Amino acid sequence: MVQLDPVPRPIDHVALDGVVHAPALVTKAETLSYGDLEAAVGALAAALKRLVPNAGARVATWLPKTVEACLMPLAAPRAGLIHVPINPVLKRAQVAHILSDSGASLLLTSASRAATLEPGDVPDGCEIWLEDAARAARSAGDGLPPSSADPHSLAAILYTSGSTGRPKGVMLSHANLWLGAVSVAHYLKIEPDDRTLAVMPLGFDYGQNQLLNSWRAGAAVYPFDYLMAKDVWRAVETNGITTLGCVPPLWLQLLEADALPAAGVRRITNTGGALTPAMIERLRPRFPHADIYPMYGLTEAFRSTYLPPELVAAHPSSMGRAIPFAEIMAVAKDGIEAAADTPGELVHAGPLVAQGYWHDAERTAARFKPAPAFSVYGGTAVWSGDTVTRDANGLFYFVGREDEMIKSSGHRISPMEIEEAALASGQAAEAVAHGVPDAALGQAIRLIVRGTGDDAALSAHLKRELPSHMQPRIIEWRDELPRNANGKLDRAAIAREVA
Repeated sequence: MVQLDPVPRPIDHVALDGVVHAPALVTKAETLSYGDLEAAVGALAAALKRLVPNAGARVATWLPKTVEACLMPLAAPRAGLIHVPINPVLKRAQVAHILSDSGASLLLTSASRAATLEPGDVPDGCEIWLEDAARAARSAGDGLPPSSADPHSLAAILYTSGSTGRPKGVMLSHANLWLGAVSVAHYLKIEPDDRTLAVMPLGFDYGQNQLLNSWRAGAAVYPFDYLMAKDVWRAVETNGITTLGCVPPLWLQLLEADALPAAGVRRITNTGGALTPAMIERLRPRFPHADIYPMYGLTEAFRSTYLPPELVAAHPSSMGRAIPFAEIMAVAKDGIEAAADTPGELVHAGPLVAQGYWHDAERTAARFKPAPAFSVYGGTAVWSGDTVTRDANGLFYFVGREDEMIKSSGHRISPMEIEEAALASGQAAEAVAHGVPDAALGQAIRLIVRGTGDDAALSAHLKRELPSHMQPRIIEWRDELPRNANGKLDRAAIAREVA
């Protein structure tokens, strides 16, 4: 198992003693050893520095999981630049916003993607660098040595999915990325013989971290862009994958696909939404030898909690406890620590906290505020806006986001309680509950479900399991639910339908 190293350093240091010839990055086209990875990162960094000589300039990547896209999170910081990964599913208008907002000096993309951009999408002073040229550059010439940058200088700007308003750029330092890699590699117990199937977008914080935590541990990464759930199952079997991370909608797609159990997988990890107890029970026979790691995070602090696999059976609805380098608190309205089993706002302190939002002082001040007086780390903390409880054993439980809580008949209702009840009925594959204006109640509950279940059976189950004030006024069935660019259920889009 990797040793926990609390000393941050520049993120581009990945080559490890003893694994120079071991595979680091495996694609259909080529395999890079750790020695190859180091050489390619250095050469790509040198080319970037020639193209963009100004230290601290922003360089964006808009590509699927090609070798170049996987190298850029390391090569750009090594060149003294700030990397801006753009989710490849985004379209030209969203890409144009990110390029303009970040003030990017360069966009690395493919010829086919560049052809979709219209006049004005690429700001003045931003050069387009085509992938073929980058591929040639990382295979030729001497490279830059590992960075000696201040670990607290900026290395990346990750834009949130923008489900509410324009996407905002979260500023991440070398230390943020490095300590995030060390922390996750440590608690997941990643070993050098592990193989990670990287299916999450690289513009998603955990998608990028799958590269970094695997390389921190000396493991191999298999970047993979999929069309169907069966493609993921096939890739797991073909490549002997041991580590698989997904968001809940993808887990559901995998569970609905016809495939043999993945006996070689050692660990599965979840983020971007809760794994319900029912989903956990369905996952176990499909991954019979895998440890299950439910996790909670937010881009502003990367990852906050994980539930150790040995606690999943007894506490399947828990978010778990703080990951290494994170201090997680439930804070009451008066700023003191919330008592056990009492709701409070989740506040995250420590060195994983990002440096705020790029060129957005107002929203930075609203989310990044001084830590509570009782905090051990102190300094700046992320006030998440999420409501949680903490039990007597120190395990956290998600209640809901303050802006998503339903206020009906004088009650504050967590949508998750209704959704979990709907899923437990066996009638629905996915569910989203939210409030709609109601003159008598303040808000009535609208439940939207995906599936082909029976409306009467679902209603009867909810009447048995939930009190009267939590009963949906409206149950709406759909073939599909909206998702954001990272594959998560897009609750804001559903709420906008009503607004």
